[in-house]
Amino acid sequence: MLSTMLLDQGFVATDITHQTKAKQEVIRTGAWRCPICTYDNEDSMSECDICGALRNCLVRISQTGDSTAGGGRCKSSGASVMVKSLFASFRHRAPAKSVAFEAKNDAVLIEDAFIIRRNFQEFLRAFSSQKHQNINIAPFKFDSPSPDDLVSTRLHSSKLDSKANFKRLSSLDMSTREREKNILIESELGTEGPNSSSASVARDGGVKERDFASDCGIKPEILVSRMRSVSLSSKSRTGNVNEETGTSNLEYKPEAWMIPDQAEDRLSQLNLAIVGHVDSGKSTLSGRLLHLLGRISQKEMHRHEKEAKQQGKGSFAYAWALDESAEERERGITMTVAVAFFNSRKYHVVLLDSPGHRDFVPNMISGATQADAAILVVDASMGSFEAGLDPIGGQTREHALLIRSFGVDQIIVVVNKMDVVEYSQERFEMVKQKLGTFLRSCGFKDSSVLWVPASSMENQNLVATPDERLFSWFHGPCLLDAIDSLQLPARDYSKPLLMPICDIIKSQSQGQVSTCGKLVTGAIRTGSKVLIMPSREVATIRSLERDSQACKIARSGDNVTVNLQGIENNHVTAGGVLCHPDFPVRVSNHLELKILVLDIKIPILSGSQLELHIHHAKEAATVVKILSLLDPKTGKVTKKSPRCILAKQNAVVEVVLQGSVCVEEYAESRALGRVSLRSSGRTVALGLVTQIMKTQ
Repeated sequence: MLSTMLLDQGFVATDITHQTKAKQEVIRTGAWRCPICTYDNEDSMSECDICGALRNCLVRISQTGDSTAGGGRCKSSGASVMVKSLFASFRHRAPAKSVAFEAKNDAVLIEDAFIIRRNFQEFLRAFSSQKHQNINIAPFKFDSPSPDDLVSTRLHSSKLDSKANFKRLSSLDMSTREREKNILIESELGTEGPNSSSASVARDGGVKERDFASDCGIKPEILVSRMRSVSLSSKSRTGNVNEETGTSNLEYKPEAWMIPDQAEDRLSQLNLAIVGHVDSGKSTLSGRLLHLLGRISQKEMHRHEKEAKQQGKGSFAYAWALDESAEERERGITMTVAVAFFNSRKYHVVLLDSPGHRDFVPNMISGATQADAAILVVDASMGSFEAGLDPIGGQTREHALLIRSFGVDQIIVVVNKMDVVEYSQERFEMVKQKLGTFLRSCGFKDSSVLWVPASSMENQNLVATPDERLFSWFHGPCLLDAIDSLQLPARDYSKPLLMPICDIIKSQSQGQVSTCGKLVTGAIRTGSKVLIMPSREVATIRSLERDSQACKIARSGDNVTVNLQGIENNHVTAGGVLCHPDFPVRVSNHLELKILVLDIKIPILSGSQLELHIHHAKEAATVVKILSLLDPKTGKVTKKSPRCILAKQNAVVEVVLQGSVCVEEYAESRALGRVSLRSSGRTVALGLVTQIMKTQ
């Protein structure tokens, strides 16, 4: 009933002028007319029998003493414009005599010739004693704002102390979404008056609350933004992550322990990839170097020599120090990337011995992506060097292109097997001239390329000055000195953790697994939490190993084994990424690439099926759109939407992968933004990720 609602809202009687009373009360014999529906009631009734309106309007007195109506209510009647309009067409009856009746809560009512003083309880008793009335005053409950409030220009409220009201905000039991919705609705209804107060509205099972936006003296728009920020801060870790882009709203700040101490007495780690054509002597060179530096004991070397002679492969003794599998030894080739360690005077070197056979180029890519620098081994013997540079199947050429595409700009060219050509200076210069021309075309600078003639079988020019046969015409550094002359690339400790997973070692213990890889950015330590992508599982670092030795902290550039706990084996895969829990790497299967096409015979068309390699992941890819061709010198668009891409052309294409991969745009992370495209066992294009598009 409207009367009970008006009482519940706290309206009080006030000083009423004779002019206002003349409009509201007409004293006639036997009846009084309702000011709302104009129904003529018996004078013994204190409220309208039709609409329930009180006989007299209850008008509130402001602090200044002026008589005003509650927001949006008719001053003459005390009822809302909407309610009055509901009864505008109701039939009229002849008025009868009415008796004035007014109530006041602890104040004074002035009625023509007398003054009535009553408190609120006396008013209730007097009102309930009227004939035909039994009124139970209780809060009126709305599931949503009432029609009166919607007509009103504003749901007014008093401005209370902000601290007390924010405490009340935290205790509200309506959801955050409900609050924001209500605030937005209220902000659309009108603006707040300076001396206004609001009617209370009961929500959620009769719990009555004031309009908390105006209670706190805060504009609704400001409160909406604050409520949204509170909502975001109350969410879990994944609440700070954009699910589509994988990006985070947080700002990363590295901790003090992540930055290496300059006074720390530890050799800097250098990741060195050994690449080159098959049978150029890469594994033999690596084994010999490790033996000379004491990483392989004499006892182990004697065992390798004995086993190699038993199988009629005595010259493979040093290679077997790294090629440990039975299949590798039987076939006489390296099939997987072997990892070894040694210390030079300047660096702790991680040696990545990569396979040279064309069938295992994907394994070579996986290992060489971790490299800071590379050793390109070429065979000086007649015919072997030329085979490595052959456009079709020459792995010297393909490995050099791949290494450059991985961001390696420092390279040591070891012209191996110089003993076969009797340490000929002419042969060395010819190799240097031909290969040097090709390396310049790949983007290597002459100042970043070191040339070292050597013989791994005869231990010439590896760790010491060679004998007279070589020293008579070559006066450059030996291989070990050339390694020390390399410059470390910049390490990024200020960015969140990123570690592409090169390999996994499954443990028999449930909930434990080990991962291997190189930290691209950031740092980790024992006990840290990491997020495994793309499975989005969180694990704890149980321990760290570097060079098979336990360590507590690993930083950007370190090649480590990370032992995880609290995660199942099937949630960790090679090609995934370990990252900071609050800063996950992006995952997508739809990429825009800027590519350089190599020497190919079949052009790349829209719909071409390729194999995409990115860090340690590989996926089947389809070229869905060729966007444009680019000028190789300026990078400007020369043709839009071409039909095909030919050899040696630069282009921008869109590719869709069969499965999603962990990826970042090249501008954000170089290591996770470089790709290579292969087809039919050959690398056909090298590229960069320019845009990560919506997953399809």
